[in-house]
Amino acid sequence: MSGMTGERPQASPRAQGTSTSTSTSTSASTSASTSTSGWFTIPSPFARLFKKFPLLTYPPNELPARSPAARDVPTLYVFISDEDALNGLPSFNPSCLKWQTFLRLVGVDFCVRSSNNHASPTGALPFLLPASASSNPRPQRPIPSNKLEQYGLDKGKFKPPGDLGPRQEAYESLLDHRIRNAWLYTLYLSPANADLLNHLYIAPATSSWPVRAAMANQLRYAAELEILRSTGRDAIDPTALYREAKEAFAALETVLGNNHWFFGAEIAGLFDATVFSYTYLILHDGLAWENRRLNQILNEFPRLVRHRDRIYQHCWESQ
Repeated sequence: MSGMTGERPQASPRAQGTSTSTSTSTSASTSASTSTSGWFTIPSPFARLFKKFPLLTYPPNELPARSPAARDVPTLYVFISDEDALNGLPSFNPSCLKWQTFLRLVGVDFCVRSSNNHASPTGALPFLLPASASSNPRPQRPIPSNKLEQYGLDKGKFKPPGDLGPRQEAYESLLDHRIRNAWLYTLYLSPANADLLNHLYIAPATSSWPVRAAMANQLRYAAELEILRSTGRDAIDPTALYREAKEAFAALETVLGNNHWFFGAEIAGLFDATVFSYTYLILHDGLAWENRRLNQILNEFPRLVRHRDRIYQHCWESQ
């Protein structure tokens, strides 16, 4: 969901109530004061109210309310619980976890904070606020996800291999379509995982049951639409989605081979982080998966499981 932008409206002046009185004393029988009013005169009760509360239009929030004025390290805003953010744990959202992992792999020092798409100045998560200091009052520009790779390469301590071209793109397509489709179905559309979806995305956003129901419908509709567009089918076929995910995992395990990192690289890079963003969450014991089909499929590929464990140990257990 994208944010709305527009010019900042100016505050309107206070609306003042007006009343004019005319008095005549031309005769003893007419000695009174009368009030006259026009079509555009604000009634007195409203005028008194506006005197206390002038009409104002507040500007939109440019950054989350909890953004500190001074940050010693960059802050990555992701889908995560407040408690997990304080402990620096992985995000439960694959798109956020991908960049959280990549920045750790290249050695960028940063902290994470909980946020959501509505609070994001870019309209989506993740985004990063660079470090700032109290001596520099100028606000830093948020960095959207499509610029985080270059940011990591510029600021990181380690230099992973660059893009390998068409060969890598073919495997990225497996992640972006086949594995993502199975993920979307498992979390958003499988009835067995409705409680998990509510726990991760819906309950933290609102306590209103009608709003929760509306949010659930919106999330499911968006997931269904994305899957149908990706597959080109007229209806969602869970059996086909899981079969295609299994084929994608098989291809990834083959290209990984006996190497520590994908494509034989000496340092784990963005592709490793992208694979990890799915494999970690699919096998994460802390997520109450009821439909465990995707978990069962991934466990058939031990090299991918070991790759997941290496990334986690490197990025979290060793830090």
